Amino acid sequence: MSDGAAQAENSGGLIKGLLGTGDIIFMILACAAPMGVLAGIIPLALAFGNGPGMPGTQLLVCGVMLLFAMGYVRMIPHVRNAGAFYAYIAHSLNKEAGVAAAYVAVTAYICAAASVLGAMAFFAADLLETALGIATRWEIWAALGIGIVAWLGYHKITLAAKVLAVALLLEVGLIIVLDALILWDVGFAGLDFTSFTPGAIFAPGLGIALIYAINGCIGFEATAIYQEEARDRERTIPRATYGAILLLGTFYVLSSWCLVLALGHENVQAAAAADPGRLVSGITMQHLGTFGRDALNLLTVTSLFAAALGFFNNIARYFFALSRDGLLPAKLGLIHPVHGSPYKACLLLAVVLGTIIGLFALAGLDPLLSLTTSLSSMGAVGLEILLAATSLAIPFYFFRRREITFGKVWAPLLAGIIISIITALSLANYSALTGTDLVIVNSLPILFVFLIAAGLLHGAWLRRSRPQVYAQIGATHVEGEPPATSAT
Repeated sequence: MSDGAAQAENSGGLIKGLLGTGDIIFMILACAAPMGVLAGIIPLALAFGNGPGMPGTQLLVCGVMLLFAMGYVRMIPHVRNAGAFYAYIAHSLNKEAGVAAAYVAVTAYICAAASVLGAMAFFAADLLETALGIATRWEIWAALGIGIVAWLGYHKITLAAKVLAVALLLEVGLIIVLDALILWDVGFAGLDFTSFTPGAIFAPGLGIALIYAINGCIGFEATAIYQEEARDRERTIPRATYGAILLLGTFYVLSSWCLVLALGHENVQAAAAADPGRLVSGITMQHLGTFGRDALNLLTVTSLFAAALGFFNNIARYFFALSRDGLLPAKLGLIHPVHGSPYKACLLLAVVLGTIIGLFALAGLDPLLSLTTSLSSMGAVGLEILLAATSLAIPFYFFRRREITFGKVWAPLLAGIIISIITALSLANYSALTGTDLVIVNSLPILFVFLIAAGLLHGAWLRRSRPQVYAQIGATHVEGEPPATSAT
């Protein structure tokens, strides 16, 4: 296709006005995989973190995320780009740092997508064998998952949003029923608020609990990725961002507290440590019987699929934004004339994910213990790095503009400092995230050092050798709107 044809095909950009606040919230919450977090991450935090203080810790992390969001959403009128982290850092610090952020963001999101696909494939194969006695290879489910998310990503974004909404409502509905039954069982007299006291929160293991708590919330920041497709984005994106944080925070605080109540304040840490993988399913069995347990297992598969679809859409739009800004081949910025999707980016991403899954399969590695364990931790740490960098960068942008307010400077600065501390704890306790002592797995975060260095060098080379491309970095505005205010 000629450059002229490519430009003609892409002249409309991503279709504006497709997504409302609810659509974006569903897509963001799906990425967070609340069922997977409740069944997989929170039991580990109860077992190896501060035990009964986990609900209070989750509440604190929700507060930190709200501080981050205060600065994050205030960048929306100034940075109109689907690249989110990448574009914010490029505007706030410099374009070289923006390129480095793009490298880290794409890698982290790809790791996250591949990890949830591996987990989905494992649990799908296990569910079929447990329920029907039919043994299947996990690779078949992984390939099927990639095919379906690629098909949905290729089509109009509203189709994916509807699929995610159904999956999310089912999983959240089951957990709310479980929470209600636990609260009914303990009764008013059995309510224990010790989990929210300083003594419980700041107990030994707080560092590990903070790591798991923030990893459960990661994903809400992707709201800005969809700003070009949002209706009235300067209202929709802030609402979706705050809404996602508040819903996730309420969900995790309430559900983790209910687990503590179900097991007892004094016994929760020992009970969770005994068998963290089956903690939630065991409690579900007690309150909802075999049907509830089987439903939880099924919805765990759909939850992971929804997370894979959400991450897929995030990455495809990153590819689109980076292509449009000249950092990736122009064809990845082409928009489907009917569906309005970055379809070339979707096709490339399907190949990338298929290659990653295929390499693990050819090596004979376990989809859960090897693929998911190594790549989910890698993705989580990468996104923590980006959260911290973005939160610390935003105050620079507004300080240069002499717009020094709590929401624009002090809130994101405080959040950035806290997230940086949590990121340092994650790196220092990385083996707690991976659950393995393998050196090769626990050394993977070193890759981010090389990615950041490569991004900085790439940006510096563009500044010297391709100044026109350098000038575009992070600066693409939403189609049909006036250019964003430059950082001065």
